[in-house]
Amino acid sequence: MLKIDALCKSYVQPRSRPIEVLKAVSFDLAPGETCAIVGQSGSGKTTLLSLIAGLDTPDSGRVMLDGEDLCAMKENQLARYRASKIGIIFQSFHLMPHLTARENISLPLEILKQDQIAWKTDAMLEKVGLNDRRNHLPGQLSGGECQRVAIARALVIRPALLLADEPTGNLDLETGETVVRLLFDLVSQENKTLILVTHNPDLARQCQRIKTLERGRLV
Repeated sequence: MLKIDALCKSYVQPRSRPIEVLKAVSFDLAPGETCAIVGQSGSGKTTLLSLIAGLDTPDSGRVMLDGEDLCAMKENQLARYRASKIGIIFQSFHLMPHLTARENISLPLEILKQDQIAWKTDAMLEKVGLNDRRNHLPGQLSGGECQRVAIARALVIRPALLLADEPTGNLDLETGETVVRLLFDLVSQENKTLILVTHNPDLARQCQRIKTLERGRLV
């Protein structure tokens, strides 16, 4: 269960008044639900995703995941919790360029020192259809293949929550549709809670719920 409770966030600008980016944003998601966050550029979508991911700290409010308050955790505790409970898919992939596809996928497991790393990694490679590209570096892969690696890396830890920031933003239409089908198939198979930020209305409509941000508020 994910509970977002009255999140507020402002940024201080030199010689000017603070900019309110999020204003008392609240909503709940049940396990397995999918939700799209939409809104114009500058509405606070990426900031909201960063707060939910524990990558930034709100001025006030809470992010509760399975009964744990991320905003009350110390930095080391939060980093450990995020690494084991939250999978993140970035628009620009964020793959390690010197690691192969297989090594990129296994990296979160190695950081967490989990067991059966090879088996879990190979199973995820199979799910995203990249067995034949397992030993290729990111620079040798297409954009769609890189995003499939990023999806596999986010899911390999079996997170409670999956976050995706414009997952098709750097892909052409056909490749983006293929990646989206894969993402939603895997989310359904794994019964994961998914929150994605998108400007694409067709992608947003594939989610069970749509939340619209306007000037930092849900409307």
